[in-house]
Parts: sequence; C-alpha cells; structure tokens
Amino acid sequence: MKNSAFMESLLEFFKEYREDGYVLLRRFIARNKPFLLRSELWDEFQAHCAEPDNAWMLTSPLANLMHTAQEAAVQAPWIYLLVRPYVARHRNIRIHVESMTVETAPESEYLGFKEMLVNGRDKADDWALEFDIGPFNREVPMLRESRSIGRGVEFLNRRLSSQLFQELGKGNKQLLDFLRVHQCHGMQLMINNRIADVDELRTSVRHAYDYLSTNHKDDVWADVGHRLQNLGFEPGWGRTVERMSDTLRLLSDILEAPEPQALEEFLSRIPMIFSLAILSPHGYFGQANVLGLPDTGGQVVYILDQVRALEKEMRKRLREQGLEIEPQILVVTRLIPEAHDKNLRFDFEA
Repeated sequence: MKNSAFMESLLEFFKEYREDGYVLLRRFIARNKPFLLRSELWDEFQAHCAEPDNAWMLTSPLANLMHTAQEAAVQAPWIYLLVRPYVARHRNIRIHVESMTVETAPESEYLGFKEMLVNGRDKADDWALEFDIGPFNREVPMLRESRSIGRGVEFLNRRLSSQLFQELGKGNKQLLDFLRVHQCHGMQLMINNRIADVDELRTSVRHAYDYLSTNHKDDVWADVGHRLQNLGFEPGWGRTVERMSDTLRLLSDILEAPEPQALEEFLSRIPMIFSLAILSPHGYFGQANVLGLPDTGGQVVYILDQVRALEKEMRKRLREQGLEIEPQILVVTRLIPEAHDKNLRFDFEA
C-alpha cells in the first residue's frame, strides 16, 4: 500500500469511527509507559478486539497500522508510531488522541520526541546531533529496493566501472592513479613509482604475466616478489602465483578493451578496507563485565557475532590477496556511568 493510500485509509477510519479509535488509543496512554514495543502494541490491540462488539476492528485499517508498527513513543495527547509496512521501508506517524488527527512526522521530529521522553523534558532540544551515513560520493544513487540489501559494494563497483571509461583516454590514467594510492600502515600496495605512466603499466603487466607463467602456481610473494617489485608491482595482487596471474590478466583485459564486468571483478580484488567502525548505541558493551541488559543483551551479542564474522571475512580476503594484515574493527558505544549492579552482570569471554 502506498504511503498516501495508507494515510488516507487511516484518516477515513478515524473520521468515521472516531470514538472507537479514541477508546483504543486511550488504552495505550493508560499504560503509563513512554515507550511501547511492537508486541505490547499488538497484544493491547488484540485484547481490545477480544471485547464484545470490537472484533470487527481486526480487519480495519487500524489493524494494519498495529500489525506494521514497530514501536510507539507515548505522551498525552501524542502517540508517535514507527511503522514498517515492508522490508527496508518505514515511516513515522503521529496521532493526536484528542483531535484524532493523523499525519506523517519527519525523522528528526520523531527522534526528538523520543529523546524528550528519555530526558524527562517538556520539549525537545533545539539542536540534535546527526550522523550522515549516506554514500561518500553524492553522485552514487541510493539503493531503495529490499533485494539490494547487502549489495552496496557491488553496486558501487558497477557505478565506478561505468564512469571510469566514459571519456576516451582518461580511464586508463585514472586507473593508474587509483592503483598508486593504496597503502596500509605505511606499506605501499599494488604498484610503486617504477611505473610512471599507462604505457609502462601495460609493459610491466605483460612482463609480469610472462614471468609468473614460468613459476609454480602455488608459489607465493616471497618466491616471486623481488622480480615483481623490479617491474613496479607491490603486494596485493594475490597470495599465490595463480591468483596474481589471474588479477594481472583482468587488468590487461581492462587496459586492452574496457568492460564494466571485468573492471567490477578487478576492483573487488583490490585490498581497500582494513579498518571499520561500528556504531552500537545500546551501551553495557562489555563494560565492567556487563554484556548488555535483559532488553539489550541480544543486540549486543548480535553485534559481537557480526564483528567476529566480519573480521573473519576481512582476514580471508586480505589473505587471498597475499597480505598478512590484521583487520581492525572498532565498536563505538555509550559509556554508562556506575554500571555496577551485580544483578545485571553476565559472564562472557573477551
């Protein structure tokens, strides 16, 4: 259901069944809780529908609202709802219980209302700290379909591939400059200053490929690196001769006849990510031997599991490219003062 149709159905419902909607919303306010979870909203709604003459509401637009609501922030006369009708889609709705008006709320207003309830203030602060987590390149299209979840790097590579060779003659130079910038902890990767221009890059790739063909496919950088460095190459092309040869072949094909799919595959092999920062605002993140609270421990454990899996994948990819670099993942979280309640402690391994 589109956003406009969704809102129109709610407005029509509250207009026609104003008293019925008012009685239900007052039940949420009567709980005297500033925040209600999805399960609490749905349980309260079902309890209301279980009463005589209310069963019809289970097929009303209000049922759709309660079914898709993820949470609610409540302070009379307002109820703010975070609604997620589909994966990767959400909207914020606020309802004035007394006037029974329904309208969408900007993200900043919804978050400000929640913060006001947490801080116990009568109104939200005039300023708010905002994190911009949009693409680092503003020209990169935003991915909006649920099937695109987890494919951000893939789409970014496609975008770079399509742009790199739009102007004849400039793409190869951009690719050379791109290969030159890769370093990690002061260690030069990919190519060194022995390769000065695109013509020298073509020649060096050809000679390196021919040289590697004379070595065993399982030889590593320690076996062939001295010769490759003299040709202008540095670690990062692959762990084995077989992997190095395949990566050089991709580059040779790109220099010979640029093709987005080949460039996308080549870019995916270049070691670029060595450190990551993960923001987890839940707090109690291994602080004073506390691994989360009863309502946040699951999220903390989930983040730790993701960090371990991500670290494993990063280490695997770096090793495939012949690099013995230990990836670093920093978890940024809140420091909660006086986190010393022994009843909240959980055993965990660092």
